[in-house]
Amino acid sequence: MLPVLLILFFLVSLSGTFIVRKTVTKTNILDIPNIRSSHNQPTPRGGGLAIAIAWYITIFILLLLKEIPDYLFVALLCGVPITIISLIDDIVTISPKFRLVVQFLCSSLAVFLLGGINSIDLGFATLHSSFLFSIAAVVGIVWFTNLFNFLDGIDGYISVEIIFICLAAFILLGLELPLFLAAATAGFLLWNWQSAKIFMGDVGSTLLGFTIGVFVIYYQNSNQSSIVIWLMLTSLFWFDATFTLFRRWRNHEQLFKAHRKHAFQRIVQSGFSHQKTVIFSILINIPIIGLVWLALEFPDYLLPVFGINIAYLYVVMKMVDKRFPFKKA
Repeated sequence: MLPVLLILFFLVSLSGTFIVRKTVTKTNILDIPNIRSSHNQPTPRGGGLAIAIAWYITIFILLLLKEIPDYLFVALLCGVPITIISLIDDIVTISPKFRLVVQFLCSSLAVFLLGGINSIDLGFATLHSSFLFSIAAVVGIVWFTNLFNFLDGIDGYISVEIIFICLAAFILLGLELPLFLAAATAGFLLWNWQSAKIFMGDVGSTLLGFTIGVFVIYYQNSNQSSIVIWLMLTSLFWFDATFTLFRRWRNHEQLFKAHRKHAFQRIVQSGFSHQKTVIFSILINIPIIGLVWLALEFPDYLLPVFGINIAYLYVVMKMVDKRFPFKKA
């Protein structure tokens, strides 16, 4: 049953992306290159709508089959307003402040439906602070929603990372639901691989970030995995986004101004193609898989292994700096 459903939702995404591409091309909804862009030609955008449609069909069918609990289904549906607002923003610009308010409201509702976070498993100990952890969970989902959007800048990058995270969650943790998100994303990836025939747009990247954030909380609460494990699985993305934001803040830059200073963008500027950069990201993720396995095998050392994960990515960042320095201006 599982393989059949995965193939079905992959085909829904694949065909849906084709339909969306035809539609946005006719209506002239194009991504025009700007200072933040890593592409040179106007390209149709909004392909993430196909991912969204495939994903929401997926969880509805899984609910009917009683494969996911009701409260998780409703929590995931909290991403619908974010998806709608992001789709509109792909067509006509919406105030970032308004988008942020919507994201906080949706994330707060999702955390409430998931029961908040009562504890966090650190391997050697479990911390309890329901109020503080729940607030952190809301902020975390909002941050994931936006950082996936920030890092959607080159062909295939965000899609491959989502597929990596979801496959790793299945292989290492035995979690099946992420596989369906991977299937919906894979259908779009075939259209987005270099040279991309369509871009995901905010409608796809924000939904993916929100959904991964909900996964993190749900699986922590159901004692199927620790938040720290998910932070490791997603570390390539959030480390780049967070460290880059910190460096820009330290340089007194306008944080909402478009830029091309993320590690993946600087790799492309140094001469790598989009395809080579994505393959490079896969190679970077392989040792992280090993570290996650180590943390699962030796849970008492979860935090030290997590520290090694961060140190490893810091070294990678410094290697990128040598190839294409992080400029102050």
